[in-house]
Amino acid sequence: MNTLTRGIFLRAAGVLLALESDSTRLVSLFIDTTVIHNITHHGNRPEALAELRGHEEKQFDALNGFLSALAGTKEENQNLLDRTMVLYGTPMGSANSHSNVNLPVLLAGGGFKHGQHLAFNKENNYPLTNLYVSML
Repeated sequence: MNTLTRGIFLRAAGVLLALESDSTRLVSLFIDTTVIHNITHHGNRPEALAELRGHEEKQFDALNGFLSALAGTKEENQNLLDRTMVLYGTPMGSANSHSNVNLPVLLAGGGFKHGQHLAFNKENNYPLTNLYVSML
């Protein structure tokens, strides 16, 4: 486990503990990706893309572990994941070109209907703020 992934696991454990103990109901977590910043400017080079993919897979493994921990934690008649909205995203649609359009986001939990992947027209897209409003 690299330093970035270890940091994500540790922060996720702290967030889980805070939610479990009802110490908070709102958490904002920034994941500093400075350690992999250089490879996000991959120039479509296969070796850099493969390295970046490996780092991103580890980040999603950490996210999966966090979501699974929430799902395994009971609170009243539900699990904590059903009672918690988790929004995971990035400020870059493509860090390679510093594009900030068509941002990839993942919404889990919170009682929403999940199990789908939504891809929108890149030229005529819905504002991301629509998602934020639906979370209110």
